[in-house]
Amino acid sequence: MSSQYAAFSTEQTCADLETDAVNGLTSISSISQRKLVHGENILSSDEEDSLIRQFLKQFVSDPLILLLFGSAAISLLLGNVSDAISIALAIFIVVTVGFVQEYRSEKSLQALNNLVPHNCTVIRFGKEQLINATGLVPGDLVRLEIGDRVPADLRLTDAIDLEIDESNLTGETTPRSKTTKTQPNAVSLAVNERRNTAFMGTLVRHGRGKGIVVATGKDTEFGQVFLTMQETEKPKTPLQRSMDQLGKHLSMISFAIIAVIVLIGFVQGKRWLEMLTIGVSLAVAAIPEGLPIIVTVTLALGVLRMSKNRAIVRRLPSVETLGSVNVVCSDKTGTLTMNHMTVGKIYIPGMKFVYTLPDSSVEKIASSNLGFEKLLLAAFLCNNSKLRDQKAHSMFESGYVGLPVDVALAECASRFGMQDPRNSYPRLSEVPFSSDRKFMSVVVQHAHQKLCCMKGATEYVLGQCVSYVTEGGLVLDMTETMRNEIFEREREMASTGLRIIAVASGTSFEKLAFHGLFGINDPPRENVHESIKCLLASGVRVVMITGDSIVTALSIARTLGLPLPNSDEDASGTYALTGEQLDALSPAALRELVPQVSVFARTTPQHKMKIVSALQSHGDVVAMTGDGVNDAPALKLADIGIAMGRQGTDVAKEAADMILTDDSFATILAAIEEGKGIYNNIRNFITFQLSTSVAALSLIAIASLFHWQNPLNAMQILWINILMDGPPAQSLGVEPVDDDVMEKPPRPRNAPIITTHLLRRVLLSAFLIVVGTVFTFKLQMRDGVVTARDTTMTFTCFVFFDMFNALGCRSETKSVFELGMFSNRMFNIAVGGSLIGQALVIYFPPFQAIFQTEPLAFKDLVVLAVLASSVFWLDEFIKWYRRERGLTHSKSTYLLRHV
Repeated sequence: MSSQYAAFSTEQTCADLETDAVNGLTSISSISQRKLVHGENILSSDEEDSLIRQFLKQFVSDPLILLLFGSAAISLLLGNVSDAISIALAIFIVVTVGFVQEYRSEKSLQALNNLVPHNCTVIRFGKEQLINATGLVPGDLVRLEIGDRVPADLRLTDAIDLEIDESNLTGETTPRSKTTKTQPNAVSLAVNERRNTAFMGTLVRHGRGKGIVVATGKDTEFGQVFLTMQETEKPKTPLQRSMDQLGKHLSMISFAIIAVIVLIGFVQGKRWLEMLTIGVSLAVAAIPEGLPIIVTVTLALGVLRMSKNRAIVRRLPSVETLGSVNVVCSDKTGTLTMNHMTVGKIYIPGMKFVYTLPDSSVEKIASSNLGFEKLLLAAFLCNNSKLRDQKAHSMFESGYVGLPVDVALAECASRFGMQDPRNSYPRLSEVPFSSDRKFMSVVVQHAHQKLCCMKGATEYVLGQCVSYVTEGGLVLDMTETMRNEIFEREREMASTGLRIIAVASGTSFEKLAFHGLFGINDPPRENVHESIKCLLASGVRVVMITGDSIVTALSIARTLGLPLPNSDEDASGTYALTGEQLDALSPAALRELVPQVSVFARTTPQHKMKIVSALQSHGDVVAMTGDGVNDAPALKLADIGIAMGRQGTDVAKEAADMILTDDSFATILAAIEEGKGIYNNIRNFITFQLSTSVAALSLIAIASLFHWQNPLNAMQILWINILMDGPPAQSLGVEPVDDDVMEKPPRPRNAPIITTHLLRRVLLSAFLIVVGTVFTFKLQMRDGVVTARDTTMTFTCFVFFDMFNALGCRSETKSVFELGMFSNRMFNIAVGGSLIGQALVIYFPPFQAIFQTEPLAFKDLVVLAVLASSVFWLDEFIKWYRRERGLTHSKSTYLLRHV
C-alpha cells in the first residue's frame, strides 16, 4: 500500500487520507473510525489451535506413529508390558519433538512484533503527544528523531538530513538518505528505491523528519514479510520422507510374510495358539518400533555435538538434512561479510601504490608519515561518530557509534594510534552530508585560527582544492596531471567494490588542500574464503544473495572465491542477476537459468523465496543463511534455514532451523560434515536392524515351510528384538564421523535411504545368519528330537551372529581395524552388556525357565563364536575388495580428491 503514496505528492497524500501535514488528524471520531477499519497497528497471526490440540494432532499425522500404536497393542496382548512401555516411550519422544518443532515455527511470526516500537511521537490536533504505537492509524502525523524506530509505513513530509537504516528489511548496510520528493514510478520500484517513504521497524540513524502514516500492521512492508512467513510451509526433510517410506514398506512386507507363516502353520496342523503367539512375536520384532527412537537419539546427540561447535539446531531432523545440502544460498551482509564498514584502502597524492589495510607495514609507514597524519586528522575532525566504550575488543569493536562511514574513519584513525582530537578543535559550524550535496564540511577552531575540513565524493571535494599534500607533508599546487591521477586511483579502488571518501582541509573552503582517499567496504568474515573453497570442492554450490548493487556484489563474490568470469560484463545476466532482471523472468525461465547463477543483487524478500523455490524445483536441498527480517521468509522456506546468533534479528532466529552462535560461515562447513556423519550412522544401524529382522523372519519361514519345529520360541524372538532395537543399535548412532565424509558428494533429495548396495549388504548378512543358525539347529537335532539344549545353541548362535554383524555395521566402507576397535566406547559397552544379558539368559535359573534354555559348555560358546564371526569376516573382505577396485567413492568424489 505504501508504494502508491510514494507516487503522490505530500498534498495529494494529505487529501487522500483527509489529514493535515502540520496539525495531523483533528477528529476523534475519524481516528476511532479508522481504527475500526484498519485495526491495531500490530502483526498478529490468525486464530491458532490450542497447544493441547496441536499436540494431539501429532499422533495422527504420521503413519509410522499409527504402526507403533499397533505394535504396542500386540505387545500388551502378549502380556509383554515392558515392551509396550518402551514402544509408548518411542511414540512420546517422536510426537513431542514434532510438536516442539511446530510450536517454535509459529514463534517466528510473533518475533516480528519485537521490532515494532511500543511508543512513538504523534502530532494530533496540532500538538505532539507520546502514544502507544499500536494506536496509530492511517493519516496520523509522526515525528522521527535519531534513534527512533519507525512505527508504521510513513510518507515523509519533512526530511532534514534524514538517514534511515533499512538493513533488517532490505539487507543493505548503508543507511538510506530520505527525501520528500515525489517518485512518479514508485509503484514499480523496489523497497530500497523508495526514498520518500520510511518503513515500519527500520531505524533512524541521522537527522530528523515527519511523515504521514500510510499503512499499519499487515499492510506495511513488514506486514507483507509477516504474511509471507505465515503462508510458507516448512518442507519435510529428506530423512523424514525416507523414514516415512521405510516404515510403510517394512511394515507391509513384514505383515505379509508373517501372515504367510501363520497360514502355513495352520495348514500343517500346528496348534493355532502356538502359531498365533509366534506370529505376534514376529510382528513385534518386524515392526520397526525402535527406529524412531534410535533416529531421535542419534539426532539429539548430533545436536549436542554441534552445539559445542557453535551451531544451535532448533529442529532435530535438520541435523541430518545438512548432509544432503548441495546449495548454500547466503545473504551477503552480516553473513559473508562483517556488517561493519571499515577502511580497506588508503591513497595519498603522489603514492606509487594504494595501501591496503590491515597491514602492519602500512602502520609502520604511517607512524612517521606527516601526510598520513594530516589525512587522518581531517577525517576525524569532519566526523560525527561518538565513542561509546573505550575498551575495544577487536578492530571491529572500537565502541564508536554513528553513521557507518564516520565510524569506519574514526576506527581507522584509532588503529593508527590517533587519539580523538575533536576536544582540542572546538567545532564552530557544520554543513551535514546530504545526497544532493554529496559532502560534509565543518569549521573548527585551533590555535587562534579557523580550519575548514571537508569529506565526501571525490569530484565535489577535489573541485574545492587548489593544492595537495604529499606523503611527506609537503603542500604542492594542484595540477591537471595530479587531478587525473587522483581520479584514476579512485576508479581503481571503486572497481573493487569500495565506497570512496575524499578528504581535504584548509583555511577556507575556496582554497582547500587535498589529503587523500579512503576506500571503505564491508569486509568478508574470517575463514569465509576457505570455507567456500571446501564446500565447492565437496560438491556444494554457494550462491550469494544481497540487496547491494551488482558491482559491489560481484566484487565481494570474486574476493570470496565464487566461480565468476573476470569481467562484470561476462558475469552479468549469466552468472549474476539483479532483482529487476529476476522479475522479468517467467518461473520456467528462472528455473532454467538459476543453476548457472552465483550472485543475485538488488533482491527483496520475495526474490529470495523465488530463488529458493527455483532451486528446490531442480531437486536441490537448499540451505539459506541470513540475519535480517528480510531473510526470514526464505529461511523458513529453505530446507535448512541458518540464522546468525550475534547480529541476527529475533525474527530470523525464530524462522531458522539452525543458529550460528559465532556468526561464522565456516561453522556451516562443520555442520554439514556432522550432518553427513549422522546420516551414515543412521544407515549403519538400519543395516543392522534390517539384517536381523530379515534373518529372524526368514528363519521362522523356513522352519514352517519344511515342517520343522520352530527353532526359536516367542520369548527368544522378543529377546532378539530387544537386542535389535536396544543398546547395540543405538550405539551405532554415535559412531565418530569419518575423516573423509566431506569427500562424498551430497545425497540427492529423493535418494532412498535403502540403496541397492545397502540392500545387498542386508540380504547377504541375513543369508549368512540364517545359514549358520539353521546349520547349528540341524546339527543339534540329529536325533530327531528338539531339546532345550538344541534351542539354546540355536538361540545363542543367532545372538552371536547379531553381535558380529553389529561390529561390521559400524561403517559401510571402512574396516573396523581402520576405525579402531575402541574408538566407539558406547558400542563396546552396549555389546558387552548384551553378551552379559545373553549369559544370564543361559545360566541364570529364573531366566532359564522363562526362555527355556539350559547351560552351555565353554567349548560350545567358542564354536558358536567362530561360526558367527563369519558374517564379520566376509563383510571385512567385501570392504577391502571394494576399496581395492575403487568402488568406495563415486567418480565425482574421486575427481574432488584431486582438485
